[in-house]
Amino acid sequence: MADINTRQTFAFLVALLATLSALFIGEVLGQMPCTLCWYQRIAMFALAPVLGVALWIGDPRGRLYALPLAVGGLVIAAWHSGLYAGWIPEPVLPCTANGPSCTDHVGQSILGLPIPFLSLAAFAAITLFLLPKGRSA
Repeated sequence: MADINTRQTFAFLVALLATLSALFIGEVLGQMPCTLCWYQRIAMFALAPVLGVALWIGDPRGRLYALPLAVGGLVIAAWHSGLYAGWIPEPVLPCTANGPSCTDHVGQSILGLPIPFLSLAAFAAITLFLLPKGRSA
């Protein structure tokens, strides 16, 4: 696998693309995020500048700062994806009655792709890029 600087760069690019995509969906397309989407945005919106600054100043420990955000976002995205897919029962649904539904298949998709699954993929990719390299035998 590539060196830590390259992997950190890839993680930054995924976080930047996900952040810009979330802003486009919300601000340009006018799609209001559900409660779980907001929690995922908190993690993702913080990842882009944390990784960007770490790359800018050449800090290879940037992954240590970003990894807790990526793992936290991954857990929330996995829960959201489980709710969306119907694997987690409705009684644990965190979304409010007056906001968008976390499981709405029309409101939670963009170009036919489920937003919870896109978020899960982004957080999984970032987490994998930030994990330490395995040692070869």
